[in-house]
Amino acid sequence: MFRIFILLGYTFLFMHLHATGDISKYINMKYAYISFSAIFFLGLLMLVQFYIYGKGDRSEEHCDSPDCGHDHDHEKKPGWRSLLVNTVLLIPVAAGLFLPVATLDSQTVKTKGFAFKGVENEGDFGEHQFLKPDLSVYYGEEGYENIIGKEKKAFENKDTILLNEKDYLKGLELIYYAPGEFIGKDIQMHGFTFNSNELRNKRQVFLLRFGIIHCVADSGVFGMLIEFPDDVNFKDDEWIEVKGKISEMYYQPFKAAIPYVKVSSWKTTSKPKDPYVYRN
Repeated sequence: MFRIFILLGYTFLFMHLHATGDISKYINMKYAYISFSAIFFLGLLMLVQFYIYGKGDRSEEHCDSPDCGHDHDHEKKPGWRSLLVNTVLLIPVAAGLFLPVATLDSQTVKTKGFAFKGVENEGDFGEHQFLKPDLSVYYGEEGYENIIGKEKKAFENKDTILLNEKDYLKGLELIYYAPGEFIGKDIQMHGFTFNSNELRNKRQVFLLRFGIIHCVADSGVFGMLIEFPDDVNFKDDEWIEVKGKISEMYYQPFKAAIPYVKVSSWKTTSKPKDPYVYRN
């Protein structure tokens, strides 16, 4: 009977995540069909388990006497190991249904540390990426070059690079991949502020967004260093939209030349309903 409740719980959990839209906090919605299919698969397993349980009860109804051929001495209640396993399986269901969905923010950046590993392409499947989206860890060299070449065509003839929700990760990867081809172009982007301890002056701040490649397990924080004409005093996690020009500098803390935005105008904005961006 406990198995029925476990399967019912997971079925309802996936239904709840899709109904509320919270599923986007865990996976790239490109793969939403997989979790949506799980609703029907888990529901089917629940019905099968319910049938097995009901069939077992009906068999026992006709076996009330010691002479029915059923060995009552060998009937055992679920042991502590079984109860422990079942309880552990119910923890994700309870957490998903009753605990609020935590949104990744600047505190996550501080916890994991802030380094520009993407420049040297040292990342692997288990490392979170910073600033620069890098799909090369998922493809061979030739396959990655083909993807970058195709995506670059959509940006190379634009005078203004618009990093919206759809093109945020794609556009950033191209800018970091070939900054020389984008220097001097106008750019518009939206994100939350992050004050690194290594910033050189009060005119600088990082503008970031958390991006999901496949699921939250491979999420990274992506964005650019931005520089204002005058000193600013942003707190972490303030959402702003900036316009400016792409330039390049040697940033000593990362020991690398990085593109950055020389801001010409900006405005404060509210946190978007979905703060994450996804790689399509």
